[in-house]
Amino acid sequence: MDQQIPRISHYERIGGEAGIHALVQRFYQLMDELPETYGIRKMHAPELDGAASKLNKFLSGWLGGPQLYVQEFGEPFLRRRHFPFSIGSSERDQWMLCMNQALQETVADEGLCVELSLAFSKVADHMRNQAG
Repeated sequence: MDQQIPRISHYERIGGEAGIHALVQRFYQLMDELPETYGIRKMHAPELDGAASKLNKFLSGWLGGPQLYVQEFGEPFLRRRHFPFSIGSSERDQWMLCMNQALQETVADEGLCVELSLAFSKVADHMRNQAG
């Protein structure tokens, strides 16, 4: 008899809404504070609350929780939504610097940190629309 081990979603593993909120808050705090991320910070509005809200909603669904972003805004079409911004390797690396540090500081599950970092890296690389 085959017994299936229940799969726990990334959403549950990160701590649900509270875990995502902590990650996103730290991510944008780092973007706002680190001088080496000035390139991506200047792409955002002076206040980061709107961007943080959208990222919270997106990550909820992306990590296996409620599809909050889709319910409010429709399909994410991430690359299309980011196309107005010049995103090359430098911008990707700046984004990943913030995300990896935020993951390390807010997610206790080391395995989850690694899994999410790899997944975010693929998405960040896909966002590039400029050579270099």
